[in-house]
Amino acid sequence: MSALLEIRDLTKRFGGLTAVNGVSFDISRGETVGLLGPNGSGKTTVLNMISGLLPASGGAIHLNGEKISGLAANRIARRGVARTFQLVRILPSLSVEDNVVAALAFGKKRLWDRAARDDALTCLERVGLQGRGSENAADLTYIDQKRLELARALAAEPSLLLLDEWLAGLNPTELRIGIDLIADLNDSGMTVFLVEHVMDAIRALCGRSVVMNAGMKIADGPTGDVLGDPGVVRAYLGDAHA
Repeated sequence: MSALLEIRDLTKRFGGLTAVNGVSFDISRGETVGLLGPNGSGKTTVLNMISGLLPASGGAIHLNGEKISGLAANRIARRGVARTFQLVRILPSLSVEDNVVAALAFGKKRLWDRAARDDALTCLERVGLQGRGSENAADLTYIDQKRLELARALAAEPSLLLLDEWLAGLNPTELRIGIDLIADLNDSGMTVFLVEHVMDAIRALCGRSVVMNAGMKIADGPTGDVLGDPGVVRAYLGDAHA
């Protein structure tokens, strides 16, 4: 498989703190890859640089062979990168359908009126919210707000979907629904890169995982091998467990 995303020596500094330190890896088209590591290891900062929310201090990011590091977030989105956030970001004063219409109106396709509403309904059906477009977004349950945020991301028709702890906080039944939904997106050909702490989800979804600790990449390989790596165990649990 050819690389969709190429990251080389990616670095982010906040004053005297180096949050991400010379990280490099590729993601091939059609992969679902996990980005793992203890809290504070730099995972979300990597996603923020890929999506353009933060500028990189060094290194380069290429998507489809085109350099995207240094571009504004809206320009990166139009090149095929969509994401969700650790804290759900919806428009609570709007209906479920209008949340997705807003994403379509200001996204890559710039759709309006009937075309936007038709696409919005398709996106909602894809995440399991069919028939609920008229509901107030603020009244949705937690998992359904996550589904709505995902529908907004899918409205951009991304080639690369970034999920930042999208499965966090779900009960076991909801978690199974979420895992199946992400698996269906990947089966449809979408490339998925997810930050996640739910190891059952990582094992179910990710054939490969990248692990960070203290801003550096410490492992990259098949998920089963990575999770058994003594250095990874040490990063998560300390020397006594390695």
